[in-house]
Amino acid sequence: MNYINAFLVGGAICLVGQILLSKTRMTPARILVLFVTAGVVLTAIGLYEPLVEFGGAGAEVPLTGFGYSLAKGAFKGVDESGILGALSGGVMGTAGGIAAAVIFGYLVALIFSPKTKK
Repeated sequence: MNYINAFLVGGAICLVGQILLSKTRMTPARILVLFVTAGVVLTAIGLYEPLVEFGGAGAEVPLTGFGYSLAKGAFKGVDESGILGALSGGVMGTAGGIAAAVIFGYLVALIFSPKTKK
């Protein structure tokens, strides 16, 4: 059942992204920012945590899940270090994902020799 829930939640998030791409004039970069910001805002008001509990990786892996991780890290940083912890806590909470993106992006660039779009 966990796999089905993850598929449903992740699929719904991707569906929203596809609708935004197809029906609006928003660029992928703006949608990326929208999704990360939505994850932070929904976490801050307490609506994203139940979605993560229900959907598991289906809610944590998409861009909204990155916003969720940023917000959770910021909250933890505030609890541990006060208001200045809000600045470092988000980065600490997402450091693994950021490092993986940089490392795997570099490896893919080495393997596939990327070219610029014309």
